[in-house]
Amino acid sequence: MENRGKRQASSIFGGMGFYIALLVCVLAAGVVGYFALLNDNEATPEPQEDTHLVVDRTEPGPVQSVSLPEEEPAKPVLSQEPVTVDKPVPAKAQAVPDAHDAAAVLSPEPAEAPRTVQAPLAGETVTVFSAGQLAYDPTLGDWRTHDGVDIQAAAGDAVTAAAAGTVLSVENDGRLGMTVVVDHNDGYVTTYASLQEDVPVLAGDEVEAGTVLGTVGNTSLSESGLGAHLHFGVTRDGEPIDPAEFLGE
Repeated sequence: MENRGKRQASSIFGGMGFYIALLVCVLAAGVVGYFALLNDNEATPEPQEDTHLVVDRTEPGPVQSVSLPEEEPAKPVLSQEPVTVDKPVPAKAQAVPDAHDAAAVLSPEPAEAPRTVQAPLAGETVTVFSAGQLAYDPTLGDWRTHDGVDIQAAAGDAVTAAAAGTVLSVENDGRLGMTVVVDHNDGYVTTYASLQEDVPVLAGDEVEAGTVLGTVGNTSLSESGLGAHLHFGVTRDGEPIDPAEFLGE
């Protein structure tokens, strides 16, 4: 029994010894760590103020006035040596227009005024324009083209120029009778036929719209069956056109 009690006591103290030794190790590690941390804090130097900074706190003295010397006026620099000046090179001459061209530039021609056109006679149109198709001719009793219009009116009624132009010819045509032709100088030519023989204009005369060219008659042999009338025709660049187109009707 005594031996058994000794073994139990040694077992108890043996277990307690292990925990005591472990506690001592933990305490020793804590102490070592504390002193190591303390040494690191002491090794780090704290920033110190710069004692070498010198601040000048001297009181400012009175302000002194400073006078600047007066500047002498600038004097021209005269050179005794001659100066060579290059002769300027003239620009390339441009062509000068002649007097006629200069006048045209200074005073351009005004725009052409619109042409005045009017009917040569007031009356009834008894035969229409039919240059593209056949029309019956009561005088000759056949079908043929008609390159103008026939305007019936009283014998002796005035026939006037439809527009301004130059009298191209005055003649007694064997088919159309007494005829006056006017060139309007723009490609248009008008014909006034079957007039009475006393025509007041001559070839070369300048006429205006409304100038009397003659009077209504019945001198056209191919149209005498119509009685007193005016045969009025218009060509443009030599080709017959409907007089109504020229008159703007």
